[in-house]
Amino acid sequence: MKPSMITKLANLSERLEEINRLMSSENATSNMDNYRKITQEHAEITPIVEQYRAFEQVEADMNEAQKMLSDPDMKEFAQEEIEQCKAKTEEIEKNLQTLLLPKDPNDDRNLFLEIRAGTGGDESGLFAGDLFRMYSRYAERQRWKVEVVSANESEIGGYKEIIAKIEGYGAYSKLKFESGVHRVQRVPDTETQGRIHTSACTVAILAEADEVSDVVINPAEIRIDTYRASGAGGQHINKTDSAVRITHLPTGIVVECQDDRSQHKNKAQAMSVLVARIKDAEVRAQQSKIASERKSLIGSGDRSERIRTYNYPQGRITDHRINLTLYKIDAITEGDMDELIGALSAEHQADLLASLSDDN
Repeated sequence: MKPSMITKLANLSERLEEINRLMSSENATSNMDNYRKITQEHAEITPIVEQYRAFEQVEADMNEAQKMLSDPDMKEFAQEEIEQCKAKTEEIEKNLQTLLLPKDPNDDRNLFLEIRAGTGGDESGLFAGDLFRMYSRYAERQRWKVEVVSANESEIGGYKEIIAKIEGYGAYSKLKFESGVHRVQRVPDTETQGRIHTSACTVAILAEADEVSDVVINPAEIRIDTYRASGAGGQHINKTDSAVRITHLPTGIVVECQDDRSQHKNKAQAMSVLVARIKDAEVRAQQSKIASERKSLIGSGDRSERIRTYNYPQGRITDHRINLTLYKIDAITEGDMDELIGALSAEHQADLLASLSDDN
């Protein structure tokens, strides 16, 4: 192991001891915001320090075994011990490499999920509804909160567009690879001759931005319009100008929200989505520069990029970025997405490790 890494691990070990002292002090919870930050840091560095201490133990065991090599009666045992220690050291170093990978600063954030119907007419709208159900069910399994911000329902069911906020620990880290074009192949309910149709929807995953530190919006650069909400909602919702449309003039980004009876709440929700979209656009601009040098195996996250096909007649889902096919379409569309998301995360980690190796 490199001396620089050992120094970093030793510093983290000292920091963990310091955090343990802070957490056990009498006034630890007097500042709850600070206490939450400390407990989060504790959770992040504990597995790293545990691996480092295991590494130190293996090093000590190896040193003891090497001392025994000079004893003829113990030589064979010592050699076996040394080989085992070498194997353990290799495994620990791999684990530490993964644990020390640069962390995506957005991973712990909440997110906005945007699904838009694309090619395929009514069938595309139905598929948008199926995708929203899939993500909602997955969120339920993770005990995350899902709140619909805006929904434009299609005539026969499903959605032309739906935007929802998903709140929960690690939400963005799990769903960030879902952005892109999702394609479905199946026989629509309206098809009388049993022909398979192909439709598509666009999914966008936007990390919720911190309005104060992440994006600065000049009030002079936005236009806010109010209008009467349309669609379901009873008599009251149609009598007041509760719906809100915000236009960001420099970028042309438009956000509408009409899901709540309160104009104030609709405006707040629309501003949250607007800030997330502006931040997302800034991040994508930065990523496009990096992508020209090294393209991630997971893909650029470009929404025009076809990432996955849902083939109902064959019961399979194929993720084209990592060439993974799973024959469990019913389970996945009911929210059992762990295997799929785990494979994408593992591929991303492998790509990051390869990138670090290239840079060293």
